[in-house]
Amino acid sequence: MPGRNHLRLSNFYFWYFAFIGVFGTYFALYLHSLGFTAAEIAVLMSLQQVVRIVTPFFWGWLADRLLRRTAIIRATLLLAIFAFALLFLVRGFAATAIVFAVMFSLWSAALPLFEATVLSAVGGDSGRYARIRLWGSVGFIMAVMAAGAALDFLAMSSLLWMVLVLLALAAFSAWGIAEHQPHAADAATVGSIWPILKSPPVIALFAACFLMMATQSANFVFYSIYMVESGHSKSMVGILWSLGVVAEITVFVFLPKLNTRFTPHGMFYFSFLVTALRYLMVGWFPESLLLQLIAQTCHAFTYGTWHASTMFMLHQYFPDALSARGQALYASLAFGVGGALGGIAAGVAWDAIGAAWMFSAMSLLVMIGGAIAFRYVRNQPLKVSIVC
Repeated sequence: MPGRNHLRLSNFYFWYFAFIGVFGTYFALYLHSLGFTAAEIAVLMSLQQVVRIVTPFFWGWLADRLLRRTAIIRATLLLAIFAFALLFLVRGFAATAIVFAVMFSLWSAALPLFEATVLSAVGGDSGRYARIRLWGSVGFIMAVMAAGAALDFLAMSSLLWMVLVLLALAAFSAWGIAEHQPHAADAATVGSIWPILKSPPVIALFAACFLMMATQSANFVFYSIYMVESGHSKSMVGILWSLGVVAEITVFVFLPKLNTRFTPHGMFYFSFLVTALRYLMVGWFPESLLLQLIAQTCHAFTYGTWHASTMFMLHQYFPDALSARGQALYASLAFGVGGALGGIAAGVAWDAIGAAWMFSAMSLLVMIGGAIAFRYVRNQPLKVSIVC
């Protein structure tokens, strides 16, 4: 039954992003409580982006070869539980770094493979995809808020148990996902990915997504710092971040209606324009609460319509039997390379030219990405032969 299968897919998104949200939001605080220096914490947390440059493509290649995406999701998350449990035992920077690298390599497999599974289940329909994906955002915000409230009363060491339980729930929910087998005609094309990768629309799509995620990474690192320095309270900053997630959820809810009026490609281009304007509002009007509320609401386009449109195009460009590798390359180039370089470049720019001009530079990069997409990414099938 499609309805029951969609419920199971939504359930996995909920628990996976609940786990990711609590880990990403609070684990640096846990490391700080253990006495790690700021530089050590930065290295440990950045390992997640570093391993995403390489490992997703390996898992995607393996999944396409074995035609067993769900089995790999289950196995890697189960192994990630055991890897994470080692943090109860290890001490010191070197040992912790090794554990982090192993667990990041394992759980980085799950999302690209799962995205490919969901897109196969919905036939590339971005509206149906959005209705399922929104539960990841719901899980993220609910878990982050609940964990934050709990940590006001519990010892910081309890965070290990919170993350472990959420990771276990994510792994358990993967057992309810049905394995989707590619059609025979698609399966025959396994291994023929290079002609697709050399086509201008795909190169342009990855380049545009690289620039988008590089700027989003910079915003993620420095937005809170900039808002506090501009006079906003920490609680208000939390509200601003939450508003962004709520806006993202809202656009996922209404995406099916948007699809009746706009094409995914049109929404993709529009997302770049809105994002560029958002960064200008953040950079030059940080003291204005009204403009910051508007800027965070723009996250509906910065991530919501942009991500859903990207998923549609990846499904369009990469046949079903190659979709895991397409998703993995997207994760590696956009989130891995883009995220890592964006954060580093923003740190350099923050010191060299100041916050306002740093956000202006981010706006320019997003406009370049949008121009590349508008010029080369079109709503038409690729004119390449995918059989070597």
